[in-house]
Amino acid sequence: MSRFTPLEVTDVRRETRDAVVLTLKPDPADAEAFAFTQGQYLTFRRMFGAEELRRSYSICSGVDDGCLKVGIKRVEGGAFSTWANEEVKVGDHIDAMPPMGRFFTPIDPATAKTYLGFAAGSGITPVISIIKTILAREPQSTFTLVYANRQMHSIMFREELEDLKNIYLGRLSVIHILKSEGQEIDLFTGRIDDHKLDALFDLWIDAESVDAAFICGPEALMLTIADNLRKHGIADEQIKFELFASSQPGRAVKPAVSRETSVTGNSCAVSVTLDGATRSFTMPKDGNSILDAAVANDMDAPYSCKAGVCSTCRARVLEGEVEMAVNHALEDYEVRAGYVLSCQCVPVSDKVVLSYDE
Repeated sequence: MSRFTPLEVTDVRRETRDAVVLTLKPDPADAEAFAFTQGQYLTFRRMFGAEELRRSYSICSGVDDGCLKVGIKRVEGGAFSTWANEEVKVGDHIDAMPPMGRFFTPIDPATAKTYLGFAAGSGITPVISIIKTILAREPQSTFTLVYANRQMHSIMFREELEDLKNIYLGRLSVIHILKSEGQEIDLFTGRIDDHKLDALFDLWIDAESVDAAFICGPEALMLTIADNLRKHGIADEQIKFELFASSQPGRAVKPAVSRETSVTGNSCAVSVTLDGATRSFTMPKDGNSILDAAVANDMDAPYSCKAGVCSTCRARVLEGEVEMAVNHALEDYEVRAGYVLSCQCVPVSDKVVLSYDE
């Protein structure tokens, strides 16, 4: 059974010169499957000639908005993002997986938390979903957003953020950092680096009051911000990441939890459980991923980016040993529990038992 469902495009809104917001509607029978949690994303697929492309884009609507929206920024040379920005029209249908992702913290209406967010460019798309939902559902909580862009005209959701500030007076603070455009306060001009972050914490942000921090943007910037947050006393468990572009190799290779470590042969007997059904096959230990082998054996295994970024292909190793070449998506506690990104996982032992259903 296909895990993709057609969604109808009911609105196309030009957000900036190179970004578009699509409003999508599932059939009534599929509506429950597309209920989402703030900060999640959708994985889309489309045929371009003879090639199927899959891309993941974050939901930018709040949980209480009553609609499903995604923001798509055009990437130079990107087939899917260019098509979405230039050709998609109202009435079209796009195949999508149900919402996925864990870039959020639980909502508690009775709590009073202080949230901090950092976003760069189109990294705002999941963050604005988080902001809208928190402000609506946690009436005692506040949110400070530091938002980096090149220039004022490239800011996605600029008017929407201003409206939110007016609706939730005193609860949302937005600091715009513009790389190529001067502002009245010099601190808000230029690149975000360690020095600028120190100044923000000295002058604008009370690190000790922060309960949770969200970071979404290019990897190098995210690492800089995360290191600075730790320096100011914010613990790893308080920091949530969402990477939308991978610019360098990922974390060190991390083996999954293993019950078998035999490495005697040149092939591996693999057993994969998906949607309650288990299929077994043999694959060579030649550097290819278990995901690719599963797809080659006619399994409809879930995936999107194949770059270790989106976590669509997340699975759990129940037996055997694997290694991940790149991991931008899983938390350390997930890796310790045996979860892997199957697009990045190659077998090390002679037998691997893996499940997408855990």
